[in-house]
Amino acid sequence: MFMAQAFDLNLLKVLDLLLEEKSVTKTANRLCVTQSAVSKNLSRLREMYDDPILLRCGKEFIPTPKAKELSLMLKPILQNINVLTQKTSFEPEECERVFRFEMMEVAYSFTLPEFMPSILETAPLIKFDTQTWNDSSLQRLQNCEIDFAIKCFEQDFRSENHLSKIPKNFEYAKLSKDFATCVVRKGHPILSEEWTLDGFMQQKHIQVTGGGTRHWLLDEVLIQMGLERNVVIEIPDFHGAFRLCERTDLVLCAPYGQVQDMIELYNLEMVGIPIEMEHGVDVLIWNQYFNHDQAHKWLRERIIESMRRANFVRYKF
Repeated sequence: MFMAQAFDLNLLKVLDLLLEEKSVTKTANRLCVTQSAVSKNLSRLREMYDDPILLRCGKEFIPTPKAKELSLMLKPILQNINVLTQKTSFEPEECERVFRFEMMEVAYSFTLPEFMPSILETAPLIKFDTQTWNDSSLQRLQNCEIDFAIKCFEQDFRSENHLSKIPKNFEYAKLSKDFATCVVRKGHPILSEEWTLDGFMQQKHIQVTGGGTRHWLLDEVLIQMGLERNVVIEIPDFHGAFRLCERTDLVLCAPYGQVQDMIELYNLEMVGIPIEMEHGVDVLIWNQYFNHDQAHKWLRERIIESMRRANFVRYKF
């Protein structure tokens, strides 16, 4: 019987990483042990739970229903064990942890250069694994498969992406604010005309869809007004969108911060959007599960401090 066996708590960590990585090789690399050692631990886990735990599907492994059930219970157990066993003080220069982030595409340029230099100077052994926000990011944050997310939420109550929609078991901190603006090629006909909502709606538009976002606050507000932009092309990245914009009469709506960073690289001019909207906020989000994790706490405090100190003259709260 499983309960009669002497239970090795180290197996919980192995199980947690196996379910996260779904790979013996990646788990061994993260634990700095051999693949053989991880395979033996997996065999022990299968015997103890009388369950395959991971099943091969093509070139990948998928967790069994029993494994998924165990995964939901593992994180809080491991966190409690970590709190009991960790040092009373955190030493950043000794931390070798890999922190996992998922963030909207535009966040790479305005966050990482601000907080990483000082963090790497203080904690040189820390590593970062960053991926672009997508439709499953929220679930991975919920499952504690990632440490942080950086995403823009709206403060305008007309938006489905309102700040209040952040799940209650998540914590967040505001990093900066942003709002939509509009860019067109230099010499575009609209620059010599009165810029009105009617004129805006008559234009053909480029829509950037990076990070899984197809509808912004702008579109939500227009839909509620019974209007819809004439989007003739969707592009996943801003560089491609800016390049297309400078060579056509297409109009591009984009976050002001992104525009300010890139407009000097292109033959473009910025004009406002003729619609009243509340600005959005870029936030750092994490699961409450990490609240008492000292390394996690240290890192998020450094990120928040660095971003607020920089506070980009363009973004003042």
